[in-house]
Amino acid sequence: VQLQASGGGLVQAGGSLRLSCAASGRTFSSYAMGWFRQPPGKEREFVSAITWSGRITGYADSVKGRFTISRDNAKNTVDLQMHSLKPDDTALYYCATYNSGDYNLGPPTYWGQGTLVTVSS
Repeated sequence: VQLQASGGGLVQAGGSLRLSCAASGRTFSSYAMGWFRQPPGKEREFVSAITWSGRITGYADSVKGRFTISRDNAKNTVDLQMHSLKPDDTALYYCATYNSGDYNLGPPTYWGQGTLVTVSS
């Protein structure tokens, strides 16, 4: 399984970015997908996840109302639209996939290489 994240960059506080993750190596539409991030000097943390169908999504409290996760099973991609970015959102963002269609059933099993998001104040 390969996950290729893109879309990171430098943005001013209050701005927006859209991250995208392209998946290959197995049947994309069967598995839940997620986004995680690792701020500088901190542990990796959950950001958002989406079930195989896209009908159910979850968000960390810190990003609720500002970030939106979506997936396109025809294109094997999962996106993270980020609005109202804050300096605290600065992190290396990783996409991940689970071994189930429901992200609540266990931790991710495959990880992408990460894309860096830097939010300046």
